Amino acid sequence: VLLDTTKEATLEWTRYPYGPQAQTPGWVEESFTNFVKGINWRSYVVCDVAYNNVNNWLWSPFIDRGPANRLYIEIHFTIRDCSLFPGNALSCKETFSLLFYEFDAATREPPPWQPESYKLIGRIAAGEGRFNQNSDVDINVEVKSIAVTKKGVYFAFRDQGACISVLAVKVYYITCPAVTVNFAHFNETPTGREVTIIEQQMGVCVENAEAYETPTYLCKGDGKWTILTGGCRCKVGYEPDAEKQTCNVCPVGKFRSAEVRTCTICPLNSKTNKVGSPYCPCLSGHYRHPRDGKHMPCYKPPGPPTNLTLLFIDQTSAILSWNAPQRAADEQLDSKFRSDIVFRVRCAACTSNVVFNPSSETFNDTKLTLTNLEPVTTYTVQVHSQHGVSYPIVAPDLGAGGGLHGGGAGGAAGLYENGSAVVAGGSGYHVTEPPMVVMVNARAGGPGSSSDLDDIKTEFAEITFTTESAILSTVFNVKVVQITNKEVDLVWDKPIHSDSPIEYYEVRWFPKSEVDAMNKSVLSTKESKMHIGELLENTEYGFQVRCKTLNGWGTFSNIVYAQTHQSVSPVYDDSFQMRIVAGTTVTVVFILVLGKWCSQIAARM
Repeated sequence: VLLDTTKEATLEWTRYPYGPQAQTPGWVEESFTNFVKGINWRSYVVCDVAYNNVNNWLWSPFIDRGPANRLYIEIHFTIRDCSLFPGNALSCKETFSLLFYEFDAATREPPPWQPESYKLIGRIAAGEGRFNQNSDVDINVEVKSIAVTKKGVYFAFRDQGACISVLAVKVYYITCPAVTVNFAHFNETPTGREVTIIEQQMGVCVENAEAYETPTYLCKGDGKWTILTGGCRCKVGYEPDAEKQTCNVCPVGKFRSAEVRTCTICPLNSKTNKVGSPYCPCLSGHYRHPRDGKHMPCYKPPGPPTNLTLLFIDQTSAILSWNAPQRAADEQLDSKFRSDIVFRVRCAACTSNVVFNPSSETFNDTKLTLTNLEPVTTYTVQVHSQHGVSYPIVAPDLGAGGGLHGGGAGGAAGLYENGSAVVAGGSGYHVTEPPMVVMVNARAGGPGSSSDLDDIKTEFAEITFTTESAILSTVFNVKVVQITNKEVDLVWDKPIHSDSPIEYYEVRWFPKSEVDAMNKSVLSTKESKMHIGELLENTEYGFQVRCKTLNGWGTFSNIVYAQTHQSVSPVYDDSFQMRIVAGTTVTVVFILVLGKWCSQIAARM
């Protein structure tokens, strides 16, 4: 409310005409009382019906609009019936005019009173009725509204010969009330400049809450909110109170993560000693799976695989086996342990050509086959045990080219035991027992890396072995005897020295620019020749051959390079044919002309 005359002890508004020189009495300030209704208001009355050319003005004080876009003016008034003045009234009317004038600053001078300076809001009549001496007084109430843009406004009442009492005037604006909903607070918002305009208000999250989508609310012209979008939710470590729209901190011993609605007692094998915990840290020696929610229990990690053994090895392959981690009898029913265990393998010195079987990142089998190894090469293989759901780790770097399943070496947090670095190494067939413990901090960016926050603890068994030397059966003198745009024929000589009969040959080929793909294209044959098709045009390829005997594989021959041809384009072909046809045609014509000429000479002779 910007103005309420019922609260004022005196008004002293500006009037015209006013003073001893005025031609009419004009507006007069007096009190309006009704003791039954408890009314004692300062009001203005005018009743110059006995005068001609009446023009009485009454101005409100300057009203600063504040944040309002639209102002409402409520007028309580009475009008006397002209029948009360039979024969005496010279200009009796039963209406008055309500006008306004917007201004950017209040001045000490009275506002202009010329009609052209003011905008007419409307002519006010007695909707509830006029009163005369035979009826009770009827108080009329009229509400008008205007859009405002400047700093403030003057309201004016213009009388042109009526008998009026302006009992009370109230100027106000409508707002959508301050409200808190969806854990977002919306301030009191004035309605729009027009009744049909909707004002959008942005909300602010309550304390200890954060927005999941920008909260917005629409304020209608009638002061009611509509269409709420977005909102806030309590931060982790705080519990929502939907009724009070507050976020209350979780006490000691409880937590609230994103997965739970209320503050919850710490899960198994975890504890928190502070208020507002987003999760409960695991007890010493226990770990939470990084891909488990923060509301899940912590468990002791599984022990290492046992009895890691090298079952088979030759020049290019090896087979490993092991047993599942052992548990004490009292651990079988202990809730601190999980029963789901999988294995993960890390191989040092394994290149991307090495093939693992099983090939998945984690697996349940207790047997592993590695193929495409290099002869006379030492490999160190770690078999890690971990809980069920697969999660990546960044294991310690065990050598150049090493990686999980041959995926390449990644950054490592380090290999530790009791705070000191432990290096496992050696040549030949060597198993590290008892197993070491690796504490790995998962980092983004490396092979098998993860954004998981928890440190990952795994235990592993490790074995080191060296592949056998290659047998003497080596193919030599590989030749390309014919090559086209898409095909090639190869021949080669049998090994000069072979320790056993040859079973068959294996040929592999690859584009020279894609050496890493040398094992993608392989064919076998029992003959010492090979026809290869479906090659790319105008591409240089490398070719290698090796033989398989009863004792194993020989080494691949030296790489022989050859480039496929470029196809002759149809345009070139047609042009060439046209030249041949044209040449033949010219020759035939020449012969015919020559023959005719010779015939003519013979006839003359």
